[in-house]
Amino acid sequence: MDLRQLQAMLAVAEHRSFSAAARALHTVQSNVSTHVAHLEQELGTVLIDRARGQLTPEGEVVADRARRIISELRSIEDDLVSLRDDVGGSVRAGVIGTTARWLVPALLDSLSRSFPRVELLIIEATTTSLIPQLLTDRLDVAVVNLPVDNPDIDTSFLFEEDRVLVVPNGHPLAGHDRVDLTEIAKHEILLPPQGTAFRDEIDADAERVRVSLATKAEVDGLRLLTSLAFQGFAPSLVPASAVPTDLVGDWKRVEVDGVSRRLAGLATPRRTAPSAPTRVVIDAIIEVVAAVGPDIEGISPQHDDQPAAVS
Repeated sequence: MDLRQLQAMLAVAEHRSFSAAARALHTVQSNVSTHVAHLEQELGTVLIDRARGQLTPEGEVVADRARRIISELRSIEDDLVSLRDDVGGSVRAGVIGTTARWLVPALLDSLSRSFPRVELLIIEATTTSLIPQLLTDRLDVAVVNLPVDNPDIDTSFLFEEDRVLVVPNGHPLAGHDRVDLTEIAKHEILLPPQGTAFRDEIDADAERVRVSLATKAEVDGLRLLTSLAFQGFAPSLVPASAVPTDLVGDWKRVEVDGVSRRLAGLATPRRTAPSAPTRVVIDAIIEVVAAVGPDIEGISPQHDDQPAAVS
């Protein structure tokens, strides 16, 4: 078993075909096929379903280990380079969309000034998409909604923010400057799906005041949810950072009383230690949130009741 065989298998699993894997690895298809075949022969099992281009159950087990091995090898190289020179290497960071809007520009600026040899790859996605990528070592760190209920993920608090209602002009709720959940429950609104941290906390708030929220649609993506409200589809309950104060349109921002604040934090895989470049990115994210967060209406980087870390 060698590294090329593992990389070939993972490439086929990711790109769903041997030809696409060959293009991604900048080689020919016969090389990819040979590496995978030798790995299967050595392990005595079929790892890839050729008809579907997908991993078999045995392949999933091998792939899980292989991703960790490759991630650790990359971290070893990055750590050694960082000892000899300035910190350098690649970091794959995930960020939830509403936060990426204000966090990423300042983060890139900070890293370019202080650690120009750190190469940052940003993946913008929902928490439900980012967590599996952390678990399979496709990401090194992610900014996500809290809480994250997974024993293989470590999390730490970054900031909390208000939840606000984006209401299309002409909707009955647009006549209010502030509303509570009792008033919101009289109308159909847009919400994330049940099972997401953002939605589960809203439902818990509603249960406490003994109301049930009516959904016009469920959308797993707060930026899209906000965009639909901007376009007049229906009111949407979203994080404050999703609604820039300098943005104008045929809608109104309405404050909401009696709801808990949204928590966001850093998430990292528990099974692997972060590399030197990843630690630099984590520190930079914390510094940017502390510096920029207070200037954004509705966001608080710190509060008294939140512990420093949650799991």
